[in-house]
Amino acid sequence: MFHPFHVEQFLSELENGVKYNYSESGVHPMTLKELVELTGMDPDALWATMLDYPQVNGFTLMRERIAALYEGATSDNVLVTAGATEANTLVANTLLEPGDSMVAFRPIYEQLTGDVKNRGIDVKYVDMDPLNDWKIDAQAVSDTVDATTKVIHVINPNNPTGRVLSIEERRGIIAAAAKVGAWIVSDEVYAGTERDTDETTKSMWGDYDRVVVLNSMSKAYGLPGLRLGWLVAPKAEVRACWRRHEYASVAASMLSMKLAEAALEERARKALVERARRLIRTGFETLTEALQVHPGVFSVSPPHASAMSFIRFKLPVDSETLALKLHREQDVLVIPGSRFDVENHFRFSSALPDAHLREGLRRMNLVVGEMLETV
Repeated sequence: MFHPFHVEQFLSELENGVKYNYSESGVHPMTLKELVELTGMDPDALWATMLDYPQVNGFTLMRERIAALYEGATSDNVLVTAGATEANTLVANTLLEPGDSMVAFRPIYEQLTGDVKNRGIDVKYVDMDPLNDWKIDAQAVSDTVDATTKVIHVINPNNPTGRVLSIEERRGIIAAAAKVGAWIVSDEVYAGTERDTDETTKSMWGDYDRVVVLNSMSKAYGLPGLRLGWLVAPKAEVRACWRRHEYASVAASMLSMKLAEAALEERARKALVERARRLIRTGFETLTEALQVHPGVFSVSPPHASAMSFIRFKLPVDSETLALKLHREQDVLVIPGSRFDVENHFRFSSALPDAHLREGLRRMNLVVGEMLETV
């Protein structure tokens, strides 16, 4: 039975042409001109790029720059992919076989879990606690893994809540994985988007010997249009994923690799992360103000990281109805919590230009005000 990708289905059907789009999960994208200026690239050299097939596993210098972000990793531990989307698909097809199972934490962006389900693999969920800052119960993790568990999947920082795992939660997940010899697949695309610290979220890489890390240029760097991601893994698993990569996409594009390589030069990378954090921090302040316009309607556990918030609401409608009403009446798009299997919530991205953000929030509050008048 095919499992559709519920979040992306909602987006692809409704986001085209919407004026106030708060459904994305990254910071406001950069223009090509802005990126070229920030990196100091020679525009003439860019125009002279041969639009040929690039190095299939990723330019060597780019893989070296990626490896430098993960202590102890080398370029041989890195495979460059067509976005983190392909990296997830490669992992699903490499690490899991019929009869295996995977443990994941809910609410969750279901890219890997959906892929796994579509391969006939059982996914077992541990629910994060919405009343306790979305914390994970270590005992629940230990109780959920069993002899069939081949992968424990984490998104850290989390999508959609923006929560970063605590030291205790990390230890509990590692202990549970070690108990059965499972892999930890750690999606870290929001590392670098921290809201209340300048310290980047610690990678799972290096804390356990069976770890695969996924990341991309999309979220912390504001470059989703490059469609460029990577996975970091032990060398044998990189080579196994590489063989499947040759079927899936052959390679990311030449231009994407060239631009990403420049963006990952340390000076440029730090500037991109600083830009992301500025947008995230000011945007969340603006969002928080707007959520107080109608007292008692909205509440949110402040995200530790990421451009988005998972907002709880008290209104006489479900999340899908609310999202469609905002879209229909005010040209505002948010992701209903039902698409993450959590009701009475919606995901809202606020790392956007201030005037655009404020107008969309004003429109959202207009709809809410009208609903409250009829209650």
